[in-house]
Amino acid sequence: MPILHRVAPELPVFDLPRSIDYYEGKLGFRTVMTMPEGDYAIVERDGVAIHLFTAGQGTGSGSIHVFTEGLDELYLEFERAGARIKQGIVRKPWGNRDFRILDDFGNEIKFTEPNQD
Repeated sequence: MPILHRVAPELPVFDLPRSIDYYEGKLGFRTVMTMPEGDYAIVERDGVAIHLFTAGQGTGSGSIHVFTEGLDELYLEFERAGARIKQGIVRKPWGNRDFRILDDFGNEIKFTEPNQD
């Protein structure tokens, strides 16, 4: 039977060095690979990998969803670091809590803590 092991979303960015700085400095990721051409990089944190690629001008069009533990602490970490918070922590009708940030090119990352009740 086939088994899926992990997903690595790709997000469009328009200035790769600036994006790497944002993901490292504001979100706590570390760069694990950059292509010699300077148009593609992979950043990781706690086993979550995000692939960044250079795209044309405009705003980002990507959106990803990351499930996490310690949502309150993560939110405070990002807030202190100056991340662009789009939505504060909200409890959804189905019980999960989440918040959303934007990277420096408008891609949205939603961090969700599953209902613990």
